[in-house]
Formats: sequence, C-alpha cells, structure tokens
Amino acid sequence: MDLKPLKHFLSLAETLHFGRASAACHVSPSTLSRSIQHLEDKLGVSLFERDNRSVSLTAEGIKFEKYAREALVQWSAIRNELIAESKELKGEISVYCSVTASYSFLYDILRRFRHRYPRIEIKLHTGDPDSAIDLVTSGKEDIAISARPDQLPTEIKFHSIGLSPLVFIGPASGEIETPLTLEDWSQTPMILSEKGIGRLRVDRWFSAKSIKPRIYAQVAGNEAIVSMVSLGLGIGVVPQIVLDNSPLSDKVMILDIKPWLAAYDVGLCVLDKKLKSPLIQAFWELL
Repeated sequence: MDLKPLKHFLSLAETLHFGRASAACHVSPSTLSRSIQHLEDKLGVSLFERDNRSVSLTAEGIKFEKYAREALVQWSAIRNELIAESKELKGEISVYCSVTASYSFLYDILRRFRHRYPRIEIKLHTGDPDSAIDLVTSGKEDIAISARPDQLPTEIKFHSIGLSPLVFIGPASGEIETPLTLEDWSQTPMILSEKGIGRLRVDRWFSAKSIKPRIYAQVAGNEAIVSMVSLGLGIGVVPQIVLDNSPLSDKVMILDIKPWLAAYDVGLCVLDKKLKSPLIQAFWELL
C-alpha cells in the first residue's frame, strides 16, 4: 500500500504551506502538489483552497483529515500486530526532542537501540521542547524527550532519564552583581521563554517574591536565551544542561540567586496506548 499521499496530505494540512510541507516530506513542492492533485482527482473533491498567498482546508478537506489520521493509525496497528507475530521487529518510530537533548540525553539511548534493533528506523525531529508533550498527545510523534510538567496528562507515560537544575544566568563580564534588591529587579532586563515549564516556574518565583520583572524579550528556545544573555542584554533562566552544551557557555555565568528554582525532571514520554506497539515497547523497555 502506498501511504505517501495520505502523509503528504496531512503534512500540508498541518503546515498549510507547500514549502514547509514538502521539506517535511523530503519531496519537492511540485511533487507534493502533484500528489495532492492526484488525491483530489481520485476523491472527486477539492481538499484545499489555494492561491498565490495562502492555503486552507476545504470542508471536505477537514473531513478527510480525520479519515487520513485514522487510516494511518489503523495501518500502523495491523502492521505492528503482524510484526509481533513474526517476532522480527522492523519498521519505524518517530522521536522528538530539542537539539540539546538529541546529543546530551538521546545519543546513548539511540546507540544502544540501534545495536539491538538494527531494522527499526528512527525518524528524529528536533524543535521547541515545550511542544514535545503536545506532539505526543496529538499523535504526531511517537516518543518525545521533555521536562515533566507539574500536571502530567493522564494518557501520557513518563520515564525519567535525568535532572537538570533551572538556573539564572548573566553575562560573564560580571556586570550583574548578586544579591539583587527589589529596585535592581525592576531595572534589570529579563530574557525569558515565551511559554513552557521554565516560564511557569519563573513567573511563580517572581510572584512569590512580589517582584514585577522588567521583561526585555520573550523567545522560543533556550539556546536563544543563552545567546542574548551572552551579548549583555539581560538576565535569563535556562536548564543547566543547555548551558553545559552551549558554545557560548564561557560568555555567561550562573548567578547565585536564591531560592533556587525547581530542577527539570527530564524524561521520555509516550501515549500509554502506543505502548501496545512492539516497536515502541522495545524502545521503552530499553530504558
């Protein structure tokens, strides 16, 4: 069975952008366009409204998106069942994590997994770690590395693989001296994550101390925070593992600010129901 047209459709449905969708599918935009057109011809309806500036799903496209996702899930389920019966594990699973996690936590896991199950292909995707659990919950990724949130969704299984302190950092020039007074905090620019576990903990920290921080920038990605702090633009808060693996680590310093923030409990997460897959179960048991 050729499932590529369904995967092409879902990629375009998610991104609504031919360039990004074709890159995600590792095909040219023209190939993606032909694949979508062929699918529409077979169905006899238009799945997308498109012009020179935008792409959007039609009403028929919205209905077909649900079918396409269910079809791929059902295909994966029967394939996994047949693989389990044959006792030969082969196929593919997707793993999502940040760039930092890919070489600090994931490297050793993948090395051992590849040695034991050489016929299972890993599709590794990297991006914003704060999106990890949502991607697993939605079924877009099989497994992800994430910091454990204060409230873990009930359908998610979490396996801890390490702790990373959450630290305040400033430029290595020593321009910022601690401890900081309330007046210092009101004048010192802060560079914070737009969202996520780290941002929630920082916001609670400031609230507990009745401090209204001066937020200079809100960014996506901890690496960007390290970069901006190294330029002397303010104070940031990042997991120490990001700092330890940053090429700019010598240009920033950890600030002695108390009370300390709660450390990140970093681990792998997966939908509980996906552990029925022999491939994902094999990965999980390796931990």
